[in-house]
Amino acid sequence: MKLYYDNDADLAVLKDKTIAVLGYGSQGHAHARNLHESGVSVIVGLRKGSKSWKTAEADGLTVYETADAAKKGDIVMILLPDEKQKEIYESDIAPNLQPGNALVFAHGFNIHFSQIVPPENVGVFMVAPKGPGHLVRRVYEQGAGVPCLFAIHQDPDNTMRDIALAYAKGIGGTRAGVIETTFEEETETDLFGEQAVLCGGVTELINTGYEVLVDAGYQPEIAYFECLHEMKLIIDLMYEGGIAGMYYSVSDTAEYGGMTAGPKVVDAGTRGRMEEILANIQSGRFARDWILENRAGRPSMEALRRKHDRLPIEKVGGELRNMMSWIKKD
Repeated sequence: MKLYYDNDADLAVLKDKTIAVLGYGSQGHAHARNLHESGVSVIVGLRKGSKSWKTAEADGLTVYETADAAKKGDIVMILLPDEKQKEIYESDIAPNLQPGNALVFAHGFNIHFSQIVPPENVGVFMVAPKGPGHLVRRVYEQGAGVPCLFAIHQDPDNTMRDIALAYAKGIGGTRAGVIETTFEEETETDLFGEQAVLCGGVTELINTGYEVLVDAGYQPEIAYFECLHEMKLIIDLMYEGGIAGMYYSVSDTAEYGGMTAGPKVVDAGTRGRMEEILANIQSGRFARDWILENRAGRPSMEALRRKHDRLPIEKVGGELRNMMSWIKKD
């Protein structure tokens, strides 16, 4: 693995180019503002009537409707929800692309699963910060950066690598280090991490642990603290020092209990089901199901949201979090 840093990237390659950042949400505002403050020519593309329009202007950026921004941009960064990118690409972006332009993504879903198929005379690359937009922005303001991944999908004039690294430098990524990947690798590992571990696996583990304790007669509030509330403490320790660092920091009792009980919870059967999840992602089955779900108006997703909103742990957690003045109530 090679890491690319500031000395490997040259912002001068962006000197005569305009970057159109489409979207001004978590990632969009961070990319646009960081690039702007790095001396790059940046415009923002939003739908007419967007609530973010005035915010972007107040941040010192020039805003156009999406199609106009795509037309004016030499490099078009698409920071829109995955499920909306195809429609907006076809209506507002594709008709305005010119030979020599470049499309940029922060996640490879639509390129990897062929929802967006750019013309061959347009460059396509990815710069994906490994952190949420507010962190990308805050760390940049502090003079540091969030590590990024980058990948090249189409390179008609053999300039995409230099442009991708310059873009990563413009948002602060090369201050921390940038790793090269592929659209395939980034997309499939990202989806797997979300489903099997970060968003799916962890939430089911927490809720099941909570239910086991409550069903055994323990107070719901105590079960909440032990299975959900303290999760942040453990995750923070792993974030700072890895799994070994976490075990070093907890009690010997917790270390021994975790090491002996963990493999009983996540066993060979769990691993097999994780491998099935990965296979569904690799084959494109998950992407197909998600695309069809959106076309149908998201009936399954809305049903799942209602189910999760009604979980007992959510009611208990809401009451307990009201006691915690340090948690933001936004």
